Amino acid sequence: MMMEAEDCLHTDSHSQMEDEEPLISKPAGISYFHPAPQDKYNLVYIIFFFLGIGSLLPWNFFCTAKHYWLYKLNNGTQQSGHGSDLSINFESYLSIASTAPSVLCLMLNFILVNRISSNVRVLSSLFIMLLIFCVTTVLVKVDTSQWTYQFFGVTMMCVVIISGASNVFLGSAFGVAGRFPMKNAQALISGQAMGGMISALASVIDLAAAENVSDSALAYFLTADFFLVICIIMYLLLSKIPYSRYYLNNLEGRIVSAAGELGGSFNDDTGYSTINGLVVSTSETSSQVPPLKPILKKTAVLGFCVFYTFFISIIVFPSISSNIESVSKNSGSAWTNKYFIPLTSFLLYNFADWSGRQITVWIQIPGPKSKLLPFLVMLRTLFLPLFIFCNYQPRHHIRKVIFDHDFYPAIFVSLLGFSNGYLGTLPMIYGPKVVPKELSEPTAVMMSFFLTLGLAAGSAFSAIIVHLI
Repeated sequence: MMMEAEDCLHTDSHSQMEDEEPLISKPAGISYFHPAPQDKYNLVYIIFFFLGIGSLLPWNFFCTAKHYWLYKLNNGTQQSGHGSDLSINFESYLSIASTAPSVLCLMLNFILVNRISSNVRVLSSLFIMLLIFCVTTVLVKVDTSQWTYQFFGVTMMCVVIISGASNVFLGSAFGVAGRFPMKNAQALISGQAMGGMISALASVIDLAAAENVSDSALAYFLTADFFLVICIIMYLLLSKIPYSRYYLNNLEGRIVSAAGELGGSFNDDTGYSTINGLVVSTSETSSQVPPLKPILKKTAVLGFCVFYTFFISIIVFPSISSNIESVSKNSGSAWTNKYFIPLTSFLLYNFADWSGRQITVWIQIPGPKSKLLPFLVMLRTLFLPLFIFCNYQPRHHIRKVIFDHDFYPAIFVSLLGFSNGYLGTLPMIYGPKVVPKELSEPTAVMMSFFLTLGLAAGSAFSAIIVHLI
């Protein structure tokens, strides 16, 4: 398919140079745009990569610890998925509890983006996540067999709090990354997938090394605590780097001058200027709510692509994919029993997801204006019947299993993860780049809102699909 050159963002040396430049070009006669320093040793890129790991770490560690939740919710016995309603539908409950409050938190984050500094939002959310994860770690060694429902309630409450905090952190981190060149937003997104890989690998290693489920879970959640501490340290280092300070410094007064040079206007009451018909902030410290209309005008299609990509993904993963069992489960092999779901559902998905996100470093096709992008996103709807007719267990209504071999879910999970990583990353990094620089942070927060909205809608729909199967 032929596409216009302007729709494609190539990653050759020329485009990389352009990526370092401000989105609002330097007008003639204006001297306040200074050359950007270099990101020595890619330190800022690495920091954003670690922040990406931390942004989805709680979700990944909660949903990957399937054996632990089965153990806890089946009164301390290692039954399979044929136990209580709590254990059978835990992934659906987890998805709903983790995404429903997230929409409200991201809406609040958008409103407060100019009222509360990004430092406060990022650090406070990280400390809340660390605190709740410490509580979860302590509960591993507590005997909850006599109060299973209370333990479930406490766990869901922890999920709600930690999910709200992680989404404030995610939206704020995307907002900060939106002030930087595109590669740093891509690092943040790739780090998210790496967090999934770390959680899946930790789960497999703990299953193999630990003698019992509780010891495995303890080491597992301690790993999450460690990475959250690393994320806090990394973010504190960010403002110390000259490359970061260049992009994070206050831009007050710059757009006022630029508006005059470009024939724009300035409104003292709102704190925003108009340049070429677009509304932009004149101060990063403005207490005004960011203008929603010009953001949506530029990013509506991209926002839909983000929404629908994650809507389909969360329906399938993990609620459906983690309940697809090996067709040779009764063979007695450790592969078909102990390791099949952790490897095929979690590790394979997260590796494919990371691969898709990482490829966007070199390939960015389709472009932000291409009609092929939303078409490919809509095409992912076909994943629903593919996974439903795998060996999902238990089945109560749809008895027919069409894809009755273990390589089918492996292939489908790989395609689901790769397409989620690639098609989810492109609109996320395009969004802050198609608006004026002063709207990049609220636009990045808005793209995160579309992502979370897709997760929330998909998790609710996922619970319906699971009950229909």
